[in-house]
Amino acid sequence: MADSSKLTTCKDILRAIQQIQPVYRPLSGYEEKISSAFGVCMDECYPGLYIGDLAAAKNKEYLKKVGITHVLNAAQGNKFATVDTDAEFYKDVGIKYMGMKLLDIASANISQFFDSGSQFIDDALSSGGKVLVHCFMGISRSATVAAAYLMMVKNMTAIEAIQTLRKNRAIYPNDGFLSQLADLDNKLSKERGKL
Repeated sequence: MADSSKLTTCKDILRAIQQIQPVYRPLSGYEEKISSAFGVCMDECYPGLYIGDLAAAKNKEYLKKVGITHVLNAAQGNKFATVDTDAEFYKDVGIKYMGMKLLDIASANISQFFDSGSQFIDDALSSGGKVLVHCFMGISRSATVAAAYLMMVKNMTAIEAIQTLRKNRAIYPNDGFLSQLADLDNKLSKERGKL
């Protein structure tokens, strides 16, 4: 039986977020200028893994300039706070695409995408590519999928994954997503014999 005192909770992950202040760096290619003035908001949060927002996702010229080879849209759709891109949108620049239809609400089942999202990110990075994981603002859905990748593929705990990302971007997944990351953390810890 698992030791409940060692189980990760949503509050544990939230505390980890609050303990880290991101270090802001200029975007590659815009070192001498203010990046936000160009409508691009994305940060490299792990080697080759970028988290960004709607504006970054839609700026194909910039994505190609910095070598993005894959885009994972964790907010695909045409409703409020979603991003209406698809594989066809990136076809002319040769970027591989994956979309997830998710709303940024606590009740959304983001965990259903943990396996496929992690596989897509791993395929991008292991082939020498760079991947942009984005949602509408680049703080909740995209950060949750990126954290799941770090946990599942890079063997990080939920707290380590969140802190790795948070050091480079002001991420803040909603409480429902944090709970799903905590559940994943506890499942992986049990499988890896740490609980």
